[in-house]
Amino acid sequence: MASDNNNNNDFEITPEEEKSLHELFLKLDMNKDGKIDMNDLTKAMETMQLPQVPGHAKHFFEKYDKDNDGQINFTEFVKYVKEHERDLMSYFKKIDTNSDGFVDVGEIVETFKKLGVHVERSEAERLLKRMDTDGTLKIDWNEWRQYLILTPSQSIHDILHYWRHSSIIDIGENGLVPDDFTETELKTGMWWRHLVAGGVAGAVSRTCTAPLDRLKVLFQVHGSSRKNMTIASGFKHMLEEGGFKSLWRGNGINVIKIAPESAIKFMAYEQIKAIFKGDSNKELGVIERLLSGSAAGAISQTTIYPMEVLKTRLALRKTGQYSGIFDCARKVAKHEGLGSFYRGYIPNLLGIIPYAGIDLAIYETLKKLYMQKNKNKDPGIMALLVCGTVSSTCGQLTSYPLALVRTRLQAQAQTGSTSKDTMSGIFKHILKHDGPKGLYRGIAPNFLKVAPAVSISYVVYERMRTALGIRPT
Repeated sequence: MASDNNNNNDFEITPEEEKSLHELFLKLDMNKDGKIDMNDLTKAMETMQLPQVPGHAKHFFEKYDKDNDGQINFTEFVKYVKEHERDLMSYFKKIDTNSDGFVDVGEIVETFKKLGVHVERSEAERLLKRMDTDGTLKIDWNEWRQYLILTPSQSIHDILHYWRHSSIIDIGENGLVPDDFTETELKTGMWWRHLVAGGVAGAVSRTCTAPLDRLKVLFQVHGSSRKNMTIASGFKHMLEEGGFKSLWRGNGINVIKIAPESAIKFMAYEQIKAIFKGDSNKELGVIERLLSGSAAGAISQTTIYPMEVLKTRLALRKTGQYSGIFDCARKVAKHEGLGSFYRGYIPNLLGIIPYAGIDLAIYETLKKLYMQKNKNKDPGIMALLVCGTVSSTCGQLTSYPLALVRTRLQAQAQTGSTSKDTMSGIFKHILKHDGPKGLYRGIAPNFLKVAPAVSISYVVYERMRTALGIRPT
């Protein structure tokens, strides 16, 4: 360690500091080989219950692994710590507005306000409790340093930022509670980069899982007439009828509608939130977010609903029936009238509240339970993905019968007034011929696509964030 000590003299560390840093280094060196690699850093932060953000380990090594060998030795680690401490101390002093050597709840609230983010006192207290080791509800320099020394930023704002933005995951269903953006992001235009990243992630995810989505539609519409239909026989039917390319029928418009739907939903959400807030700058609660998100979802769905109908028709089309999206739209308008573009609209609208409400409520509950069981530790990537997957699945279970009826109505040509042409008529028909389980036809392929869709969407979203310059730091 002698050579390391000589190199460390540039940082003027005392023997006590070197001992402390060496103890921390040993904690991070999980495999005890005298160096820290990405795997060491990730595992150590989980063990030490420190917050992590996407790309943290990669960013850390890009900046401080000077010899690019994929490992950080003690000398490089000391250099990182001393540089990072200077930034942390500067930020600590900015937040400690009364210069008493402590950061309290009021100072946290005031600092976030200056950054354009309204934080309730209760939320500030929760953040403080994660750093506060002595229970005083005040943070001294040592507590601040210990909590943030391994984060990729000196700013607690970035941790809160990630916490709020870590759930833009599209699994091909209607994510009906849009993301919250800070005032700074709205003013600087950073919000649109998040929407673009989410849109691209959704497009890739939907395209990769489109065969399962089309299979779900076939089950929903033809399940009753083909009672022996299985996932295997469904795929076989699609391949025999139209070949390999037919597995992606309807995916084109499913991808195209992401952009207008996201943009309309975002704009409506911001306007409705402003109505709830009035002249105050209060943070919206869960119920207000639910109502705002549901209303925004209803507005966006009303606007793009004809595209939903076309997606269903294209997914169910036989080879040669339509030459493309515009040909499908033209033939539906000519033979069935413009009203057919809103067939199934009522059950679709009715499904918004239970889906969004259960999805949001379960997501918030699971996240809260995780934090309670893990000493207020910020949920990691996997924990958030699990929370999102479980909450979305529960939301789908509740609203699925309405989604099935909606799809059946969308698939029907206008053949005159019959009992089966109405929402209640289809419900009665399904219950009479298939029983309650008939309301859940197609849910198996729908669930099969959740895990791959979430994983693909997350990976693509993170890569797009980096490409568009959205950094967690």
